[in-house]
Amino acid sequence: MFGNKKMTNHNSNNENSVAHSSRQQTFLRYSFAVLVDLAVLNLFNEYWDYVYIELFSISLLTAILLQALLVVTIKIEHRVIEYFKKKSGVGAMITRVLVVWGILFGSKLVILEAINFAFGDSVVFSGPWHGVVVFITVVIAVIVAEQSFLKIFRSLA
Repeated sequence: MFGNKKMTNHNSNNENSVAHSSRQQTFLRYSFAVLVDLAVLNLFNEYWDYVYIELFSISLLTAILLQALLVVTIKIEHRVIEYFKKKSGVGAMITRVLVVWGILFGSKLVILEAINFAFGDSVVFSGPWHGVVVFITVVIAVIVAEQSFLKIFRSLA
């Protein structure tokens, strides 16, 4: 999110100029992502009948779990892409696309089941295909929100 470079205030004469370590940047990146996820989840809970989250504290735990599982999914996706980049030919490219698509779609089913396992009836995504369509819509909204805020953040540099 914040890049691998140390963040500093542009005014080097400023006493408040701070460089952030890699661990601090990671903490900020994931804290930010969880807060965005939390906001998106609660907006859907408030305004869409297909999303039900019983308590704010449960929505916070759901946002943390969602973020953790999305990070794992992205790491798996990147490993698969790197594996197939070493292969040549149209068949390898088609296989890469199909496998990555399968990971992206299948991971949403796994994440939805993990949320169901962790929170039971306290978090419910209902509607078409037993809530899968609604859940994927929420995940897309989460990703769009995260990327939108990142774009704004980076534009302020």
